[in-house]
Amino acid sequence: MEIVIVRDAAEAGRVAALKIASVVERKPDAVLGLATGSSPLGIYESLAARVEAGELDFSRASGFALDEYVGIPLDHPESYASVIRRDVVEPLGMDPARVRVPDGRADDIEVAAAEYDEAIAAAGGIDIQILGIGANGHIGFNEPTSSFASRTRIKTLAPQTRADNARFFDDPSQVPTHCMTQGLGTILDAHEVVLVAQGSAKASAVAGMVEGPLSAMCPGSALQLHQHATIVVDEEAAALLTLSDYYRYTYANKPVWQRFEH
Repeated sequence: MEIVIVRDAAEAGRVAALKIASVVERKPDAVLGLATGSSPLGIYESLAARVEAGELDFSRASGFALDEYVGIPLDHPESYASVIRRDVVEPLGMDPARVRVPDGRADDIEVAAAEYDEAIAAAGGIDIQILGIGANGHIGFNEPTSSFASRTRIKTLAPQTRADNARFFDDPSQVPTHCMTQGLGTILDAHEVVLVAQGSAKASAVAGMVEGPLSAMCPGSALQLHQHATIVVDEEAAALLTLSDYYRYTYANKPVWQRFEH
């Protein structure tokens, strides 16, 4: 696990975007794992600026969304199908036919979830998975006590998660109670992972993910098991890290051949 501590949220988005850009430049038909929520917005904005400048091309890339609400209409502005189209596919110039979102409207959710995992495997796996982390340590919608071996499945959203997401809806009661999410096991299968976290509200979750025990009570701690996980956090989100000076030192002294920035 590589920990990168940066000045602010804007810098976090820029640095994480460089990591993703390095993968797409190396492999133009890369398979991307696409997160939603506020955390990765800076990533997508930075990547979109590079696309607009003609520096990066996502037209051959594929994408699999991390999760979707269950039962929400496809055309609802806060369905993740809508969010991915609005925040990712259109700004990055991706081919909509190459981007999939879990089918939270399926008649048989279990079958749809299994088929989603199968589609990821058939695509050769996810080359780089984009993640945020919730205040309770969830990644994707894998709430505390989720199995580290879990695959794409239906989950009940924790009250805190519903409260956190209420800002996207006209009324808190409109926030769905269930979701379909890639499991922790599915996420750990990604070839690389880049996670961004910003703000003091995420500091406790970041500390648990990076330095806490490996525990289902902090689902993000599963990333300690990943061989190529990059964690990009701003100063506020890094505030509770014990070894923050060490992380800064190691990042400042990375060998040139390991760097993805340019």
